[in-house]
Amino acid sequence: AVGLPGDKITYDPVAKEVTIQPGCSSGQACENALPVTYSNVEPSDFVQTFARRNGGEATSGFFEVPLNETKENGIRLTERKETLGDVTHRILMVPIAQDQLGMYYQQPGQPLATWVVPPGQYFMMGDNRDNSADSRYWGFVPEANLVGKAVAIWMSFDKQEGEWPTGVRLSRIGGIH
Repeated sequence: AVGLPGDKITYDPVAKEVTIQPGCSSGQACENALPVTYSNVEPSDFVQTFARRNGGEATSGFFEVPLNETKENGIRLTERKETLGDVTHRILMVPIAQDQLGMYYQQPGQPLATWVVPPGQYFMMGDNRDNSADSRYWGFVPEANLVGKAVAIWMSFDKQEGEWPTGVRLSRIGGIH
């Protein structure tokens, strides 16, 4: 979760940065924003591919590709580290992507890209910022829908676009987060 009940979340879709102000529920004045720091933007190990199938259906895939290599119909993603408190996340971004602001969930009484998390709900935001359908788009998550925290990678496959997995990525299995 990025936002807890009572937090005011503001997202800058150009800089792709989040501001979190706790204690904003019930019309109270918000507390100072929590310190969120960002590293410089760098090329990522991941490439997103785009293609059209025979029927015109658009497909997309994500592949880990060494920085000195390219992938046909692929765009090299960029990344930066986002640190909130003692937790650091790797944030992936598509350099040419612009957020679909018209698709954002508009909370009544708040400007676009600003949300105040209601009691008993949470604001979720993915770390693949340009490819995450998260609370920016569908709103808040009720506490009853939260069932745990992902802590390990159980299985990870190599795959070729449009085909079954071609192998197992042993280096990723069992990673504890």
